[in-house]
Amino acid sequence: MKRYSLLLILSLFSFQSIYAQNLSVDQIMQDPKWMGNFPSNVSWDEKGKVIYFNYNPENHPGDSLYKIHISNPDKIEKVGLSEQRNRIPSNAHSNKGKTKKIFTQKGDLILYDIVKDEKIVLVSLGEGISNAKFLKNENRISFVMNSNIYVFDIDKGKLERTTFIKSGEKPKESEPSLSQKDEWLKNDNRELLGVVREREEKKEETKSYLEATKETEPFTFYTGKKVVNNLQLSPDEKFVTFSLITRAENKRTIVPDYSHISGYTTEINTRTKVGDDPMKVEMAIYNLDKDTVYTVDSSKLPGIKDLPDYVKDYPDKEWEEKERELVLTGPYFSSDGKYAVVNGYSNDNKDRWISLLDLNTGELKNLDRQRDEAWIAGPGIGGSWGNAVFGWLPDDKNIYFQSEASGYSHLYILDVRSGTKRQLTKGIFEVFNPKISNDGKFWYLTTSEVHPGERHLYMMPINGGPLEKLTTMTGNNDVSLSPDEKNIAILYSYSNKPWELFLQANEPGAEPKQLTEGLSDEFKAYDWRDPELITFAAQDGTQVPARLYKPSQRNRNGAAVIFVHGAGYLQNVHKWWSSYFREYMFHNLLTDLGYTVLDIDYRGSAGYGRDWRTAIYRHMGGLDLSDQVDGAKYLKENHNVQEDKIGIYGGSYGGFITLMALFNEAETFTSGAALRSVTDWAHYNHGYTSNILNEPFNDPIAYKRSSPIYFADGLQGNLLIAHGMLDVNVHFQDVVRLAQILIELGKDNWEMAVYPVEDHGFVEPSSWTDEYKRILKLFNDTLLD
Repeated sequence: MKRYSLLLILSLFSFQSIYAQNLSVDQIMQDPKWMGNFPSNVSWDEKGKVIYFNYNPENHPGDSLYKIHISNPDKIEKVGLSEQRNRIPSNAHSNKGKTKKIFTQKGDLILYDIVKDEKIVLVSLGEGISNAKFLKNENRISFVMNSNIYVFDIDKGKLERTTFIKSGEKPKESEPSLSQKDEWLKNDNRELLGVVREREEKKEETKSYLEATKETEPFTFYTGKKVVNNLQLSPDEKFVTFSLITRAENKRTIVPDYSHISGYTTEINTRTKVGDDPMKVEMAIYNLDKDTVYTVDSSKLPGIKDLPDYVKDYPDKEWEEKERELVLTGPYFSSDGKYAVVNGYSNDNKDRWISLLDLNTGELKNLDRQRDEAWIAGPGIGGSWGNAVFGWLPDDKNIYFQSEASGYSHLYILDVRSGTKRQLTKGIFEVFNPKISNDGKFWYLTTSEVHPGERHLYMMPINGGPLEKLTTMTGNNDVSLSPDEKNIAILYSYSNKPWELFLQANEPGAEPKQLTEGLSDEFKAYDWRDPELITFAAQDGTQVPARLYKPSQRNRNGAAVIFVHGAGYLQNVHKWWSSYFREYMFHNLLTDLGYTVLDIDYRGSAGYGRDWRTAIYRHMGGLDLSDQVDGAKYLKENHNVQEDKIGIYGGSYGGFITLMALFNEAETFTSGAALRSVTDWAHYNHGYTSNILNEPFNDPIAYKRSSPIYFADGLQGNLLIAHGMLDVNVHFQDVVRLAQILIELGKDNWEMAVYPVEDHGFVEPSSWTDEYKRILKLFNDTLLD
């Protein structure tokens, strides 16, 4: 009986060992091609008959362009170079009837007739031209060449230059004035020497004659040291608008490259640091009737001088109430040119104004102000450099945009005549990529209405109303609507299923047909887990979403690992294939070994509305860290995880949280691996950091409580630091400074792994493998008995 029991135990142990060895770090961290090949960057031909996408079934070094004719969906064809060159660019501009498109290519202005499937080269200029657009009179096309606007008249076959803009300073027309002494000498010499006097008189007569007979030179605007950008002609051809950019002279940081092929240490010139001077952006108006240029005046916008709330924490500092610098994007013209609307973002990114622009005066009339004491952002809302959902309804009276006024990013319309605003979508979900149908009667939009971790395409009446769901597959349906709106190409994935391409009729309840099958046999051989989506209670009562990986009862070892995703504002608790696919596979490996794994969408993550997004304002390492601590508590109370067997790891922002966890929550976390981590936010970039922590010289409180380097003395557990030496995002300098602090503090329970040829995102499989073998060893050595 004892012999039988021993054999049974040995048999079970052998089975568990084989099961645990199904995955290895070497396998999951190799070149991702081992998993198979998956489609991306889906688009259509102009008639909605062909789907194009990037694909790599032949395992070449990079993806190539492939296509599927919807009339023969089982056949995948590689697109030849000739066909690729002849495709209509995605940025081609459509006429109002969507029957023609205009674009530029290699110095040619090209008109494409969609109905006839015919391209006509209107004019060949042999130099860089761009930004071709139909004007109100659709027989006239505007485009940009050499920082000036030109117009081509199709009927007349005539090319006209509209603006005269030149860089540099205007040449001085008059001769330099003479000093009193030199003026006397000149006049004296003129009176004494007759020949000299006669020559001077003839010279002056000739000059007067030439000035009287020459043609009047066109008005020319000189930009000085400013750079011109975003030139556009109003549809009625009365005004040209453009941006004038004054670049700031800021000191840039250097990243040394010790592995350069030359054998010498070279320098990579990278970004500036938070708090540096921003570039100045002005919007200018070129009045074609009055031959003058003036800048847009934002001084009358409501709240333009408002100070942020955090100034109350610095009562001894004098704060100057002054007009804040803005970045203005647009204008967005109605198709008839009657109205022009501008998006304005304050440089501190706490305000967004949507304003009507008076092109005759340059004055702005506010239509909608969005104020956030944290920072303006969210799906479709953009920031100071655009990327906002914005446009005109077909009536040319209403604009549409997105706002977090309700707490979630929703779609709004606003009548520019009355200022009346209406919210079209409502609920505890977010809206993505709204688009108006060809007939102008409906919206197509993606939302998270079903679940924060699920995406579906809907239709909705143009003036709002019930949402009609068009996609059915649980997960992420990343859709591309055919130009004729008869079909939908869907990039679809699920938690344990990478992206594949599907085709569906554009009808509710239509059955999607799978067009690609890219999984390799090696990848399919493993039964990849579908992690459970759960919520747990944080100490403030908030329900925090997470992905849970549970080991089998026989494998459970009482240890747990918490993964912290990067980017801060990113979502990883969802029902689709994660961009952290290596980490997902590593979590499967850990679970095979008996670990319980928790992946948390902590405060600051995307997908849960404005309050969740901004919960880290002025204190990174606050609620986002306590969510990790509460996650550990949840594991101990509900999944038999032992008190001293919890590890934590993550990269970038996840590395930062790992450091804060090891330094500030030593009683919770025994071990941690901090990868490519920020250690001092005062050394990170401006665009990201200043939104959340303001500027270090204005808000030092926020920086000191948010930067791990100030808390290094709290390290008690076991810490692995891993960083690429060529990281131009989070510089290697970050961990070098932290290492010196740890040395000075006499800490001996940490180690550092450096990767000489890697940037922020690792590229080499050997680097990924080395890094994750070290992470696994750290957890196995310190969390298991």
